[in-house]
Amino acid sequence: MLALVLRNSDKLALPTLIFRVKTRRNRRGSVCDGIQIRRLMARDHSEWHALWAAYLDVYSTSVPEAVYTATFGRCLDRHVTDQQAFVAKEEGRLIGLVHIIYHPHHWRIEKVCYLQDLYVIPESRGKGAATALIKAVYEAADMNGTPSVYWMTQAFNHRARRLYDNIANLTPFIKYQQ
Repeated sequence: MLALVLRNSDKLALPTLIFRVKTRRNRRGSVCDGIQIRRLMARDHSEWHALWAAYLDVYSTSVPEAVYTATFGRCLDRHVTDQQAFVAKEEGRLIGLVHIIYHPHHWRIEKVCYLQDLYVIPESRGKGAATALIKAVYEAADMNGTPSVYWMTQAFNHRARRLYDNIANLTPFIKYQQ
């Protein structure tokens, strides 16, 4: 389903990961083709900002402009290797994003990967972009030597949970926060 292409990047010391979703039929019978998954780039700022704002709006929250600026900067900074972002592009425009954070774990020698934000615009859902974004995270985590990837979602997010149930294992943990 995904083809990995490695390219040297002008902005990053790391190679630019590009995944292309190959044509397939989804459950509704429509053809999925032309979706590209790649690392976030400087030229993506305005579209990325709009996507992340839309994602945050789903959860009735927002962040200050300074957080958008800092997050975008960290995701592009070649010296900040523990925070990354990938975007999904179709027909010349960004349709989705995923943010990831690598961090130490007391039960492992290697770091683990936290998939923090995942969003695909409503009109592009069901085409395989979310699956492709998650699989790109899996591939990047493997390449980083951090094969354990985890994330959280809200219990009522049934559509997303149907996808997650097909590509990951549900854990029994409950999140607490101060």
